[in-house]
Amino acid sequence: MKILLIGSGGREHALAWSIAASALTEDLLIAPGSDAMAALGRCIDVSVDDLDGLMELAASEAPDLVVVGPEAPLVAGLVDRMEAAGHAVFGPRQAAAQLEGSKGFAREICAKFGIRQPGFTICTDLAAAHAAIDATGGACVIKADGLAAGKGVVVADDADEAKAAAAKMLAGRFGDAGATLLVEERINGPEASLFALIDGPNALFMGSAQDHKRAFDGDRGPNTGGMGAVSPAPRLSDELRDQVMDEIVLPLARGMADDGTPYRGILYVGLMLTADGPQVIEFNCRLGDPEAQVILPRLRSDIVAVMLATVEGTLGHVSLRWDDRSAVTVVMAAEGYPGTYDKGSAIGGTDAVETEDVILFHAGTKIDADGTLRAHGGRVLAVTGLGADVTAARNASYDAIKAISWPQGFYRRDIAAS
Repeated sequence: MKILLIGSGGREHALAWSIAASALTEDLLIAPGSDAMAALGRCIDVSVDDLDGLMELAASEAPDLVVVGPEAPLVAGLVDRMEAAGHAVFGPRQAAAQLEGSKGFAREICAKFGIRQPGFTICTDLAAAHAAIDATGGACVIKADGLAAGKGVVVADDADEAKAAAAKMLAGRFGDAGATLLVEERINGPEASLFALIDGPNALFMGSAQDHKRAFDGDRGPNTGGMGAVSPAPRLSDELRDQVMDEIVLPLARGMADDGTPYRGILYVGLMLTADGPQVIEFNCRLGDPEAQVILPRLRSDIVAVMLATVEGTLGHVSLRWDDRSAVTVVMAAEGYPGTYDKGSAIGGTDAVETEDVILFHAGTKIDADGTLRAHGGRVLAVTGLGADVTAARNASYDAIKAISWPQGFYRRDIAAS
């Protein structure tokens, strides 16, 4: 099969790695891809936000399957356009992708289908936001309604912090994404991410992970797109997994199908495991980053066959095989991330770190003509270790990081530590 993968980040590198390993893959195209991904397929310089260019590429290459990695083209309706042109596409249509494109939409969907979640208020002006914040007692969560690259969430400890965050969002800190915001009840408990394949009314569990969002050790510092992850999620037992599938994923899938907006693709369910049971923090309409980098190395089933079953509506006949080992990913980021950071610093020692137990995924790198690897983003590398248990996987990842020379980078030292 000829497969077109859309995206360029660490998630897409993990997807390209999995797709290239499929027995069904004969030709892998990646748009735009990256220097690191060029070893896995043909990279074609078409941006993920150039929907017209992606349509022209699909028309000229006639792929058998299109796989959309990032959220922005999904929310913008790329799947709808591709399907209208006759292409098979793995990913939700625009109406279903609003689960990620609008946090208010996602909250209202959960309320409609009786899915447990924190209390929330949708606000479009500062006076309404202040009233909602005061109603929570001050300790609450402020969220930009739209896409903000994983940075549009502030977990506030008091009313002053919450009101300052709301003012910045409504003043345009995240552009149109923050023109509407949510004030949410602050709930407590360990977090976990569950992934499910959905083909309309049917859903299939596709792994779990625990992400670490804060920039610095001890869960301190600003929220980021993710500084590391562990899979399976340590606190998501089989019993809890089944509960989430039965009480969250399946009601959502069946409800959206009945409403005429069926979901097809991977659904990411961000969970808080409270004392009263799991509640939905957020939905994403694609694989997470860095969750993809810990889940996909554990998948033993052919990912292309699984994607085809999702597109064709035959998930009811599919079961997945998994590596019994644990996986831990540690993200190496540029100093200053998630704020301002420099690009272009050289990274050494990466050639020797990959083994049977260590995989290096590139999120933001460039490779010079002489082979020098350079940082070209905020989150730059994701170092995934595999092991018989979490401790062994963690050790594999951190031992590999010690061999990498990059003075301008930083990483958390407590990923999967507890």
